[in-house]
Amino acid sequence: MLRTLFFLAAFCGLSRATSAQLLQAKPGPTRADSLRGTLTPLRTCYDINYYHLDVKLNIDDRSLSGSNLFRFTATQDFTRLQFDLFANLTVEKVVYRGQSLPFTREANAVFVTFAQPIKAGSRDEFTVFYSGKPRVAERAPWDGGLVFTKDSNGKPWVATAVQGLGASAFWPNKDHQADEVDSMLISVTVPQGLTDVSNGRLRKTTRLKGGLTRFDWAVRNPINNYDVALNVGDYTKFTDSYAGEKGPLSLEYWVLKENLAKAKTHFAANVKPMLKSLEYWFGPYPFYEDGYKLVDAPHLGMEHQSAVAYGNKYQNGYLGHDRSATGWGLKWDFIIVHESGHEWFGNNITSQDIADMWIHESFTTYSEALFTESQFGKPAGQEYLHGQRRNIQNDGPIIGPYGVNQEGSGDMYDKGSNLLNMVRTIIDDDQKWRQILRGLGQQFYHQTVTTEQVVGYLDQQSGRNLTKVFDQYLRYPGIPTLEIRQEEGKVLVRWVADVPDFDMPVRVRLKGGQYGFIQPGPRFQEIGLPGATKDNLEVDTFNYYIGVLVD
Repeated sequence: MLRTLFFLAAFCGLSRATSAQLLQAKPGPTRADSLRGTLTPLRTCYDINYYHLDVKLNIDDRSLSGSNLFRFTATQDFTRLQFDLFANLTVEKVVYRGQSLPFTREANAVFVTFAQPIKAGSRDEFTVFYSGKPRVAERAPWDGGLVFTKDSNGKPWVATAVQGLGASAFWPNKDHQADEVDSMLISVTVPQGLTDVSNGRLRKTTRLKGGLTRFDWAVRNPINNYDVALNVGDYTKFTDSYAGEKGPLSLEYWVLKENLAKAKTHFAANVKPMLKSLEYWFGPYPFYEDGYKLVDAPHLGMEHQSAVAYGNKYQNGYLGHDRSATGWGLKWDFIIVHESGHEWFGNNITSQDIADMWIHESFTTYSEALFTESQFGKPAGQEYLHGQRRNIQNDGPIIGPYGVNQEGSGDMYDKGSNLLNMVRTIIDDDQKWRQILRGLGQQFYHQTVTTEQVVGYLDQQSGRNLTKVFDQYLRYPGIPTLEIRQEEGKVLVRWVADVPDFDMPVRVRLKGGQYGFIQPGPRFQEIGLPGATKDNLEVDTFNYYIGVLVD
């Protein structure tokens, strides 16, 4: 998800866009943050295998009620565990083998005690029954919660958008990204005449007493908690198929009836080119078993796995604007490309801790430039990517603090995208770079990962030590500066950076010449380029997001 706000001034031509969560200072971590963000033994003692979320939505009073079945494998002996549910929702009971279990609550965490030890290796289950009024989002998807609104015909239109806020804002689960459930059944009961669209494939529709309808959606692939979605409205569906790398991929489009005509035209122009491009760069779409869906949403958009929420009003750009200010971003629908890009990075490959959310957002923001390149050529893609720099703030580390449910700087989007392009430039082999990107999806298929794993893989596959480069751009707010000076006719260069012994290769040339690589270190060294002076030496600042200081 791209959480970016444009000020009115930006719409009028100014070149800054700022991350929504950075408009005000972040408070320090609280006890509730630690309960949510830390993998204590009360959470690691069980591995989630299967959920059955069964929930009824009462639109009139904006409430819900239902249950969630937790089916798990014990990783160790235990008598107590933690699951998560926001404190404004009531846990009515926790049932284990027909008996209610005692539980306590602290902040948004629930602690359950079993009468007898659950043995390591055993498979078991319990069910949580709950009810209440979930948080209502005022500016979804940025603030998170449920959206209650109406379509143009006055019919109810409801959706969930909880990334950042947390899935436990509306359903009980182990709300930590490190443990994705292997498969899931999502049952949603709504007033008759409305349709729920959730993740996976629609298994069954059942008419119930009292003018209600239940929709059962089966998810066959692992899914992270914040991707689990409810979309309730007066939907109609049309379908298509894409001839993908793994065979036919089913395409479903669930749109409000009022949007049917324009959806058919707009989605036809955007979805298959997007899939072709992202499969080329990143490998096969990761969820063929669950299909691909676009769903009309009463908010801008969200990467809900196999049910991407769409609210860009059937126009190109980002709400009709180009985040890069190059013009290339107006030639395709930003939400379709970006949020679908998360199917590869965010949904297929998921960071274990949200402190490492750059893994989701940097690669996905980079996918925008790769898509532009696939449609209009590499120069266009590079120009678009260079234009993304206008949004960079350099206000804090991209990696956030671990274990406290806190992301880093919003620079994870555009600065992270430019970082990846620098790595591509350093590798200097586009086919190899493509194979590395595709290899990430294979190596970490349906897995949760850390920064160290991703960077380690890039090091291994590129044959280069890129760790210092990633450390500088991910762990420090500033960018490295290449200092250039001339002494006794010799041109000397060095890096000034936060990372000790920083030595990133960089491209330079004499004016009008061809670029070649040099590898400065933290101490001045001669550049070794015949004819070079500090005045005729050009540094490739188009492909490198760096500072240059000529002394």
